[in-house]
Amino acid sequence: MPKLIPFIPTTIALGLMAALPAVADEVYTLDTTTVTSSFRDDSLQETAASVSVIDEAELNKPGNTHLADVLAQAPNVNLSAGASRGKYYQIRGVGERSQFIGAVNPSVGVLVDGIDMSSATLGATLLDAKQVEVLRGPQSSLYGANALAGLINITANEPTDTLTGDVELTVAQYNTQNLSAAVGGPISDKVSYRIAAQRNTSDGVTKNDYLNRDDTNNIDETLLRTKFRIAASEDLDLDLSAFYANVDNGYDVFSLDNNRHSLADSPGHDRQETLALSGKSSWYGNENFIQETSISVSKSDLEYGFDEDWTYPGFHPDGYDSFDNYQRDEKGATLDVRFISTEESRLFNDSTDWTGGLYYFNRSSDLTRDRTGKDTFTSEYEANRYAGYGELSTGLTDKLTWINGLRLEEDHTLYSDSDGNRSKPTELLWGGRMALEYQTSDSQMLYGLISRGYKVGGYNSNGDVPAAQRNFDSETLWNYELGAKHNLLDDTLHTQVAVFFQQRNDAQIKASRIIGPGDFIDYTANADSAYSYGLEAQAQWQVANAVQLYGSLGLLQTELKETGAKFDGRDAAHAPEYQFAFGVNVDHGSGWFSGLDVEGKDEFYFSDSHDSRSESYALFNARFGYQLDNWTVTLWGKNLTDEVYAVRGFEFGNDPRNGYTTDEYVQLGAPRMFGVTTKYAF
Repeated sequence: MPKLIPFIPTTIALGLMAALPAVADEVYTLDTTTVTSSFRDDSLQETAASVSVIDEAELNKPGNTHLADVLAQAPNVNLSAGASRGKYYQIRGVGERSQFIGAVNPSVGVLVDGIDMSSATLGATLLDAKQVEVLRGPQSSLYGANALAGLINITANEPTDTLTGDVELTVAQYNTQNLSAAVGGPISDKVSYRIAAQRNTSDGVTKNDYLNRDDTNNIDETLLRTKFRIAASEDLDLDLSAFYANVDNGYDVFSLDNNRHSLADSPGHDRQETLALSGKSSWYGNENFIQETSISVSKSDLEYGFDEDWTYPGFHPDGYDSFDNYQRDEKGATLDVRFISTEESRLFNDSTDWTGGLYYFNRSSDLTRDRTGKDTFTSEYEANRYAGYGELSTGLTDKLTWINGLRLEEDHTLYSDSDGNRSKPTELLWGGRMALEYQTSDSQMLYGLISRGYKVGGYNSNGDVPAAQRNFDSETLWNYELGAKHNLLDDTLHTQVAVFFQQRNDAQIKASRIIGPGDFIDYTANADSAYSYGLEAQAQWQVANAVQLYGSLGLLQTELKETGAKFDGRDAAHAPEYQFAFGVNVDHGSGWFSGLDVEGKDEFYFSDSHDSRSESYALFNARFGYQLDNWTVTLWGKNLTDEVYAVRGFEFGNDPRNGYTTDEYVQLGAPRMFGVTTKYAF
């Protein structure tokens, strides 16, 4: 029965279509969507890759404040929490699910206005966001070692030549309040700006019965973004951006009874303070190339701590009392110097566009871990990466294009800790892609793609890991993909579908060991191999000026292989066999509008180290509102059926009442919530 769930929303969508008014003779076409995270900007329907673009209309739906709120729209993309928000992402079953003592090299890259936020995703907010691009499969020719599984790119609204802006206020259950504002316009005929700010607070959905508080899992976020565009000369454009995030969220979500009632005497926290700057120059002074230089720097103070026993002293005679706290000082910098061909410099008898560049990446992460009854642990991690890359796009015929990209990257990593451990590896890695793109007509494009991704190796810093398992090797991923994209029904229906097969060699697998009552450690090991295959389908249909339907479906099969390992022959963790999202927007006329969305996924393993699984689920969201001139008021509800579902899970012994017998513990997703949002735009 659970395997029939993907067909339920399809039936609902068909029923909605049947109930809609007949389509008028006039044709209402869809806007062209531009993908900006490639070497050259291109339309979504002409990009030879499986890409989801979540547009501003979706991002601006009431209740969406963080990247985790919208990723369900992208097929075969999952997330895990174990924190105040879902801040670890998986694409096609590949990606991290948590971070404790070790330094994580993310498999899924996250960029925010050109700033690498892959290791600080609590700050990946939707403040004044214009669109989110999700690129599935290796993106190593573009972004190197941090995009083995794919890339998520968030871009905010750009400065404008005329005065524009908006103010929005949301009030919802659980004392949820969100106030945001943005304004942009010209400073002079050569300089324009955009400034946005947001204050987001909520008590959260946990009730701490011991402390008699309902705000121990609260949300407390302050965000600020500024952007400037400068026409420095006829040949030089400058784009400058600054981002600040101050997040002071609570973290009190696990209980011995797997409900939303906590007994912790020391509720945890999930904090991040980030200041980031980025700049991009585009120089057009040479007729043979366009020269782009992008630079970014960021500094983040991260603190993550939790009550390990989830209870209070005296809860049970055999109980224990412990708090675990991780404080990180993260710094990052990137420099990308890129040269892009013009029409005058095309190669091979004017058939080939080219791109080439040099890239530098630096990241440092200093950790201080304080744990009840243990000595303070400190570690220092620094990575320096140097890369050169290039891509050729050759028009073999008027309709057939051959794309070849290659990236060479050298990684230097330094690690040391207070236990006396030292590691200083150097690796030379390569990745790239080869694609054929066939434009069969103005309304159809077919493509075939082979790409290779890579991820650097590392070091398990936990002293309880045996010496033979301290180091783990780099990983490579081969992706084979076929896809088709269509513009149908007079450009009112856009569809894309892709099938893929992925082979991972020396796959980095997160494992864990139980070392005592209420205690386990996690570490990374290499599996012999892993593979996945599946399908990704997306559609957007402007049925009429007043009606829009949209949806996505992801099907995924994965398998890990390691003789004698717990996971041998099993599905990868956080890799549901199906995911879906369907919805409808309706303009009822006279200013009234409504919408309904449903999203869901199959069951999946929480970890590669144990057998605990989530259950399959579907969530229904709805909204109803009225717009008059510049004002909009929307009543909305999320998880209307109050579905109980898990966003993270562990398996170990932590309950003294049953003698610390190994059991499953889960973090529950948000329950049903209602709210109202008022927006004024000018």
